[in-house]
Amino acid sequence: MCSNVDPLSRSRWHHAAHWTLVSSQSPTPTRVVLLTGPSGSGKSLLAALSGLPVLRLDDFYKEGDDPTLPLVPGTSDIDWDHPLSWDADTAVAAIEELCRTGRTSVPAYDISLSARTGTEALDIGRAPVFIAEGVFAAEIAARCAAAGVLADALCLARGPVTTFRRRFLRDLREGRKSVPFLLRRGWRLMRQERSIVARQTELGAYACDKDEALGRLAAAAAGRTVPTRTAA
Repeated sequence: MCSNVDPLSRSRWHHAAHWTLVSSQSPTPTRVVLLTGPSGSGKSLLAALSGLPVLRLDDFYKEGDDPTLPLVPGTSDIDWDHPLSWDADTAVAAIEELCRTGRTSVPAYDISLSARTGTEALDIGRAPVFIAEGVFAAEIAARCAAAGVLADALCLARGPVTTFRRRFLRDLREGRKSVPFLLRRGWRLMRQERSIVARQTELGAYACDKDEALGRLAAAAAGRTVPTRTAA
């Protein structure tokens, strides 16, 4: 995802064995499509357009006072774009519970406060497929595949300039962080976007535009088998 991802994590996934996306013969009644992409690439909009139930993976960020939060090298800024700023274990547990039972409890996270403000119940009923979307979705692709719950993993890519503009306007509108922080982060992410997409595809996500992503989501919802993906 980012150029400063720790070497152990990079090695762990770089040398991962082949994994196959499951078909409608999954042992669980429900499967997940992981939807990732750079911040601001349009993941939330695409998920809404799909009409499928959605689990927001951004709700699994760590809280701002967590001592394990990583910093942007050379600054005092928390690196919210590093996988270590995110609680992968709890996210995977929620996905597996949704696939088994159709319901789970998720944190209610306020990005502007960098804090969890409570919990919310998510009930997807008997939906055969749901979307789990967020910038770190690809980080858990291998774990979801190993658990037999993965229908597909997609990486939405739009280009650095377009993504920068969309991200900054959204974050400004929602008051996510201070303007200086948003500008510093936006410039850094724009320069890193190609490496971010490369990491997400290395972890098994299929890079595509909105139209192709919608087509693959429709295929997954219909229970059609999608092509095998291979980790780099």
